Amino acid sequence: MLSPNSPEPAKRRLLDEVGRFFFRAKMADPMPLYMDTHRKVKGVTAAAVAEAHAKDLKVQGKHGVNYRNYWVDEKAETIFCLVEAPSPEAAARVHKEAHGLVADEIHEVHQG
Repeated sequence: MLSPNSPEPAKRRLLDEVGRFFFRAKMADPMPLYMDTHRKVKGVTAAAVAEAHAKDLKVQGKHGVNYRNYWVDEKAETIFCLVEAPSPEAAARVHKEAHGLVADEIHEVHQG
């Protein structure tokens, strides 16, 4: 049984406080959100984009990036990726390192 003076409750209180600090920091200064567009990707398929997205997910952490979602228009040979990133350059580095298919355009967007 833990007493009020044991170090365990103090550690828990400290961890709770640290967690609240980081939650407030994230809410106060959210990471920018970008939509990138890959145009004229010859022969693009949903399966191929799913594979590329999985590769993005494997390397994104070291760049401070979070690829959230993607959309494919096979007919128009176009891919759209929604990404949280500290900069458009960081988002592009993930694609370049993961599979080499860099976007033609990257736009900062705001969710409505």
